[in-house]
Amino acid sequence: MNNVTPFPTRNTAPTQIGFDRLELMRILDLYGRMVAAGHWRDYAIDLGREAAVFACFRRAAERPEFRIEKRPALRNRQGMWALVGEGGAVIKRGHGLGPILAPVERRLMKLVES
Repeated sequence: MNNVTPFPTRNTAPTQIGFDRLELMRILDLYGRMVAAGHWRDYAIDLGREAAVFACFRRAAERPEFRIEKRPALRNRQGMWALVGEGGAVIKRGHGLGPILAPVERRLMKLVES
């Protein structure tokens, strides 16, 4: 009776990073408004082991204008969210999705003359 058998455990690390429902709703809401304004026409989603990426295209044959990246490994450092521009430069990085999308949402604002 002195034998202790360890309980079998599974590797809890996810095999794929993804967006949860609220994050995807927020991103697709912005995408829909940008399509309605005529800025974007296509998108792509890449769900990998290290990151989940939502890429927005002006035309399907080009490089993405913006990429919204979620990298949970950077959660405790720079923040897991990043907005990456067309040239690959990080435009904004942070811990929340809202401030990351702010530079893109500013493009939708138009000055209304009275």
